[in-house]
Amino acid sequence: MSNEHKHPPEDTVHLIVAEDAEIVIERHPEDWLAFAIFWGLAFIVFLQFFTRYILNDSLSWTEEIARYGLMWVVFIGGAMVTRRNTHIAVELLSNVMKPGLARQVLLAAVDIVKLVFMAFLAYISVTIIERMGIQRMTVFDLSMSWVYAGVSFGCFLMLIRQAINVWRNARMHWKKPHAVTDTIAAD
Repeated sequence: MSNEHKHPPEDTVHLIVAEDAEIVIERHPEDWLAFAIFWGLAFIVFLQFFTRYILNDSLSWTEEIARYGLMWVVFIGGAMVTRRNTHIAVELLSNVMKPGLARQVLLAAVDIVKLVFMAFLAYISVTIIERMGIQRMTVFDLSMSWVYAGVSFGCFLMLIRQAINVWRNARMHWKKPHAVTDTIAAD
């Protein structure tokens, strides 16, 4: 058979097919709050840069407020991450385990440990607010309790979101919907 009878592959045949996942825009209170604080923080940092390097007369309060704003963004953003269950985690063991009781017990234990840790974090954040009541900010004559109130608020949001995660996972009996072991066939 000669080469002239071979037809080139059609343009519709692809070796790799990539599909974009559907984009879902979530509207939760912590998302909007973190968004507002983040852009307020961006404005303050730009104002700090502008006054320091363009006007050669830095505003004294911008550095301190930027530092505190960053603390708030981190802890309130932590509630967003907790809601999505996307905190950094090592899931190797649960991913290689076969679906069953042992895997469910492991996933339940991880959820409970995270819930207890966040409850402890929320408790500690309240004690920090109480202890920082006598401390004053450097530039503003305000109590440092206001700064740590945002941190505590974020810790309680994380606790609430983790409690919701535990409740949701308990109702599903700690079965991952799209687990690696469910989608990969053994050789």
